Amino acid sequence: MSTQALTATAKDLMTKVAIVEDNATLRQYLAEFVGGTPGHKCVGTCGSAEEAILKLPTFKPDVVLMDIHLPGESGIACTARLREIMPEVQVIMLTVYKDIKMIFQALKAGACGYVLKRSDEQEILDAIAEVREGGAPMTGEVARMVVRSFREESAVKADGTDDLSPREMEILALLSEGLSNKEIAGQLKISFATVRTHLMHIYEKLHVRCRTEAAAKYFRSKPS
Repeated sequence: MSTQALTATAKDLMTKVAIVEDNATLRQYLAEFVGGTPGHKCVGTCGSAEEAILKLPTFKPDVVLMDIHLPGESGIACTARLREIMPEVQVIMLTVYKDIKMIFQALKAGACGYVLKRSDEQEILDAIAEVREGGAPMTGEVARMVVRSFREESAVKADGTDDLSPREMEILALLSEGLSNKEIAGQLKISFATVRTHLMHIYEKLHVRCRTEAAAKYFRSKPS
């Protein structure tokens, strides 16, 4: 393989991360830490939701570390707006305390999980890796709250699963068991990229934004 091809492959495997944090010291620390980690690149930082909405689409990150408390518009509102503009971006909420209700609201807005600001560097890297593999870093308590909420709120709505192909239903069932994209690919003997493509189609057909919403619709489709 040529040097140019190897360089292109390395860039494809690089996880591009953006930081949205109003505390300048923490923002700089996260940027330097993430940017200095092999396989990761900090593509930009923002100090407010308003700045993030303006700049992040140009940064094109794979993952955003988002402060849940921001001056002006909150990190939760920012996440919801970003998911509309950049539906494939993975947002991990940064929070000082495990405020279950606020984390729950952030997940409903489209965040993929959360990490505490007091987490060590490895925990932050693990959370980034988990969302890149299709996981959702959160406690079981929070996950159950989200699933229960979507069950209750959308019980009267059509679940949309009738529009899914047999393969898409198979992937949705495995997703609902908590398997990551990598684990689904291994079990079905298909590529990681194929799983991601199927998930994009599933999300579109079910009119959902994340794995938790998709799982909730799957649970509602099952006979009681």
